[in-house]
Amino acid sequence: MDTTAFRTDLELIPQSLGALADAIDAGLPGLDAVAALAREGVDRVLVVGMGSSRYAADVVARRHRAEGANVVVELASGELLPRPAPGLVVVAVSATGGSVEVLRAVERYRGTGRLVAITNRPDSALGEHADVVVPLVAGTEASGVACRTFRATFAVVDAVLHALRPAASARFDAAVLRRAATASAELLTASTDWLDPLTSLVAGPDGAWALAPVERLSSAQQSALMLREVPRVGAFASETGDWSHVDVYLTKTQDYRALVFAGSAWDDQALEWMAARGSRFAAVGHELPGAELVVRHRHDDDPDVAILAEVLVGELVANRLLSREEVMQGA
Repeated sequence: MDTTAFRTDLELIPQSLGALADAIDAGLPGLDAVAALAREGVDRVLVVGMGSSRYAADVVARRHRAEGANVVVELASGELLPRPAPGLVVVAVSATGGSVEVLRAVERYRGTGRLVAITNRPDSALGEHADVVVPLVAGTEASGVACRTFRATFAVVDAVLHALRPAASARFDAAVLRRAATASAELLTASTDWLDPLTSLVAGPDGAWALAPVERLSSAQQSALMLREVPRVGAFASETGDWSHVDVYLTKTQDYRALVFAGSAWDDQALEWMAARGSRFAAVGHELPGAELVVRHRHDDDPDVAILAEVLVGELVANRLLSREEVMQGA
């Protein structure tokens, strides 16, 4: 991992999203073979992954379940994965194709003819194990931190699930990716105005918290992960409604700082607790009462675009904290 290259990886996000949109328009390699599995009969789909791969897959699978698909997402590290079965298709997601947990999980499905790999490295061990490989087309992440592959996972998992169940509507299509590329490019440019004050606000002495509605929970999860992985600071993610059951307690004892990805039906409930206990927070995507700072971006009223673009706010904060740490160490 080379976190010093993280900012460069972030700056390449608009280009990467555009390239993936072009690849989807042209037809992603492997999708025809996935569609052939559908014609053979698919009763259920199991998606396995770890970390940010699972965050993204979880969001996509939830949308497909809402349309009637029988698809679940499990941590690849689990012991209670289903046995191979004629109607089961397994989709294994690993950006590097080398996650040891994913490789162990798919051992039981090798040779079944129904193992699909989604990876940024088709020639990896995962690619060799799979019956079908669908590439993420995210380019090389020089930092070794999953940021562009994280975004690509939404679109590619969506495309695979759509191919397995054509009645479902693809949400993260090429048009959405291009709108997200525009939104991300503008966020990168505009960040010179809000990044420093946002970083000072969100990154408190006791850590940082991120909240997001369940439909976009990955934005909170990825933001917290980036804060832990890049500058190595304490950060935690919650679903906005669940926050009042699992994290509200800390507002009474901590210098509580939060990044709230707005849009949950439960925003007001969380904000009432924060206001009553003097917590400080910034909002992303919409104005929220009590927010000390609000970051908006183009197309933030479109949840499909927002989920690909808004997480850049948390990633930029993570990189800014890393830069500050490097300056302090050099002083």
